[in-house]
Amino acid sequence: MSKFIEQPRYSCALGAQQSVVAIKRAVPIVHAGPGCSGKISRLIGQGEGYAGGSTIPCTNSSETEIVFGGEEKLNTLIEGAFKVIDADLYVVLTGCTADIVGDNVESVVAPWQDLDKPIVYAETGGFKSNNYVSHEVVVNAIIDQYVDKFCNDKSKILYLVNVFATVPYQDPYWNGNLEEIKRILEGIGLTVNILFGTESNGVEEWKTIPKAQYNIVVNAWSGLDIANHLKEKYGTPYIHFPYLPIGGKASSEFLYQVADQMKLDAKQVKSFIKKEEEKFYMHIERMADFLLEFRYGLPRRFYTILDASYAIGFAKYLLNELGLLPAQQFIVDNTPKKFQDAIRNEFQHISEFRSAEVVFETDGGAIQESIAKDENKSRALILGSSWEKNLAQELKADLLTVSAPISHRLVLNCGYAGYNGGLRVVEDIYDRVLDTYR
Repeated sequence: MSKFIEQPRYSCALGAQQSVVAIKRAVPIVHAGPGCSGKISRLIGQGEGYAGGSTIPCTNSSETEIVFGGEEKLNTLIEGAFKVIDADLYVVLTGCTADIVGDNVESVVAPWQDLDKPIVYAETGGFKSNNYVSHEVVVNAIIDQYVDKFCNDKSKILYLVNVFATVPYQDPYWNGNLEEIKRILEGIGLTVNILFGTESNGVEEWKTIPKAQYNIVVNAWSGLDIANHLKEKYGTPYIHFPYLPIGGKASSEFLYQVADQMKLDAKQVKSFIKKEEEKFYMHIERMADFLLEFRYGLPRRFYTILDASYAIGFAKYLLNELGLLPAQQFIVDNTPKKFQDAIRNEFQHISEFRSAEVVFETDGGAIQESIAKDENKSRALILGSSWEKNLAQELKADLLTVSAPISHRLVLNCGYAGYNGGLRVVEDIYDRVLDTYR
């Protein structure tokens, strides 16, 4: 039985075009119908990057390609892209029409690969999955078809790690989060391939993926398929931290877990963490008087309408470090069932004394209806997307827009991960709270 889904929070599989856009000097080449790429950019793409948005080459497949096939048109488009767009990597992505009619994209791309062109392909027909899954598909395709060519030996570089954390653009704060994760990992003595965004060295960094001593997955589930693939392919072990570390407590736990598994220098690790914690809690202490003075006018409980990594990370931080109580926690990333029990367990043990109710739901309308029916009338904080703006106004709740789509805020390098991200959370939440006292 089909189900109507209100208020989409993620895109179809073709949304992996944004993962390509997030790689420095990489360009997606889309073999799909007209409008598909543009709709994805409008939903989860804030900013075009080097070759995103309206710059993305597309075959704009029509009835002709559906009837007679679109392989020739795709080949012409690839040839034109090489002439017009100066990029370090080209990634051909298929849409629904190409996958339904069965265009042999591999046969089109292979001759270009034989000419040593930096081009790969991935089947990302929209009906096959969502962009959380296809992000992994595209990353693995780049590794298998391009990175692997530069793996001349299987030696490892000591303390080099690859990080697979957030899904670029699907997480509106992806760039800032990756910057902070890289910063704190370097602080304990690691060399970090962050792979996406401004802190990456682009394709040259990707070429060293096989050389990493460890892979680090900072996500509830997205990225584990990549880590398992690299373990099988290059024998690289991985460390899994199952949520976005936000604030002092979680960030330190994350770093200690990495340091313990990689057997890093304990003195350097403790020194860095001590310095970061001192700075973080000094700022938190500065706001103690404010929290006491406004204790009756501040939100006391919170709802999350986020993907699993964000939901766990925010819930732990808001409860354990800011003292807010969790109401219902909604996870909206269509989490595969095999990962759901582990996520429920995180919420069951969200603190030493409390648990939280978690609901896996992709229908925004159903989520908002459930929240609206909550009989608890104390002031609430909603962590969601721009879809929740009207709901927050109706409930007189405070809204922090964390997940896609975001249409009421411009995001550059803002991020909520790590020590600095935890401070930014406090600023952003209470900035909205104080704005109501006018």
